[in-house]
Amino acid sequence: MKVRVVFAWMGLLAIGAAQARDLGQWHAADPAVAAWFKKLRQPDNPSMSCCGESDAYFADDFEVSGDRYVAIVTDDRPDGPLRRLHVPRGTRIVIPKHKIKHDEGNPTGHGIVFYNPLSDIVHCYVPPGGV
Repeated sequence: MKVRVVFAWMGLLAIGAAQARDLGQWHAADPAVAAWFKKLRQPDNPSMSCCGESDAYFADDFEVSGDRYVAIVTDDRPDGPLRRLHVPRGTRIVIPKHKIKHDEGNPTGHGIVFYNPLSDIVHCYVPPGGV
């Protein structure tokens, strides 16, 4: 019985973590950027959102070694207004190839990793660049 409860709880956490969250963080955002965040979908699971700004960390620096892509968090925005967990600048996050998003442009000009630090799950990664 305990095993079922644990698996059910883990399933609910995974579903909740993968849903887009609008916690009021969009009220001051450029409408085009807010719309982009809201419509962004996971490249390996197009029915699932990449999540939202509260899961997004600027990662303007990256390393490539062989077939391994590592995003480096460069975000120094305060976490409170974005309602997100803190991930320190300089944190290196290995990006699975199937999570790199190339097909939606990038109006922010920043590399962005959509990341859950509690579960160490990358939902999406949008490389730095323009629209």
